[in-house]
Amino acid sequence: MEADKSEPSAGPFERGPLSGYRVLELGTTVAGPFCGRLLADFGAEVIKVEPADGDPVRTMGKRFHGKSLYAASIFRNKALVSIDLRRPEGQQLARDLVRRCDVVVENFRPGGLERWGLGYRELAELNPGLVMVRISGFGQDGPYRERAGYGVIGEAVSGLRHLTGDPDRPPSRVAVSMTDYITGLYAAFGATLALLAREKTGRGQYIDAALYECAFSFMEPWIPAYQKLGHVATRAGSRLPESTPNNLYPTADRQFIHITAMGDSVFARLARAMGQPALAEDPRFASAIARSENHEAIDDLIARWTTRHALAALEATLAQALVPATRVYTMADIFGDPHYQARGSIVEAPDDDLGEVAMAAVVPRLSGTPGKVHHSGHRVGQDTRRVLRELLGLTVEQVDALAAAAIVQCEQEAK
Repeated sequence: MEADKSEPSAGPFERGPLSGYRVLELGTTVAGPFCGRLLADFGAEVIKVEPADGDPVRTMGKRFHGKSLYAASIFRNKALVSIDLRRPEGQQLARDLVRRCDVVVENFRPGGLERWGLGYRELAELNPGLVMVRISGFGQDGPYRERAGYGVIGEAVSGLRHLTGDPDRPPSRVAVSMTDYITGLYAAFGATLALLAREKTGRGQYIDAALYECAFSFMEPWIPAYQKLGHVATRAGSRLPESTPNNLYPTADRQFIHITAMGDSVFARLARAMGQPALAEDPRFASAIARSENHEAIDDLIARWTTRHALAALEATLAQALVPATRVYTMADIFGDPHYQARGSIVEAPDDDLGEVAMAAVVPRLSGTPGKVHHSGHRVGQDTRRVLRELLGLTVEQVDALAAAAIVQCEQEAK
């Protein structure tokens, strides 16, 4: 059954593969907004709801002229409205918007929206075709369902964090909200699958995306290894276990190069580049399994070679030998890299306050219906007035009354 909705706003969003779909984003911080951002990048009309003091992600990352650069990116391509969902009037506005949407994205703790009458059952009665993405720390059921859980908590429970870092030190972490991004990606994938299913059945459904579970899925090689062998994978530093050589090696100019040559033919090319072709015939290194069993010996030999050469020379030699290898890029390296520039991997999005803001281009790249960055994240409540008037048909006076009662926050109407 189709959602009871007006046509999505005309404009460039209609060119994306998700054009024609409207999304109400009730999610906060990273996982929910990243899911919404992915859908918006490919043409969905995404309406993000924020409280008056803004989404917590606005307090994360760096700021420029008082504006969150993180929010400028993760809120891109969205219409931003500010509604107080704790108030009955705000909850009713949300219900009215849901009638006109195809997808709702939320990442409250399980039961949170139900207390406001905004759970899946209640919303599906209003809109039977609704697809509801439910992101939480531990899922919608199970003994941990009501536990608080940020991405890094789910990462720790998943076992993924136990693998991160050096073996002689406590578990480390990547300096981004990795598990939130993993879960947001799965959530957007689930929403798209549910929309495809709705085309066949006419029925909506909800997606249960748990942070710990999405991170756990990345533990794929080590799950059966424990079941069958009792093997507990642990931290291995820069090396990828059972994939040898695949490690970080020091250079003569006190830098590092990562070399990956696990395949037999690639390893033979590496051995020739090192001036030691006989290594490819050495029984300790002649096969991928043998190399992994003797990883310390081969890593030591490679390190002896790399420490005699500067990083740039090593990169050139290995590139000519068709051996995958690279320095570890900093953000400064990325901004100066010709390949990033040639492919347009960094785009500059128009921003009403800052002019333009650099951010990652839309991925993946679709040849026929690619996504696009149209604008950066807006200010809190910047689009409240337009959305309430266009979608819900409220008058100027009605919106002003809601704003005066602090149920919504919106900017003054342009003269």
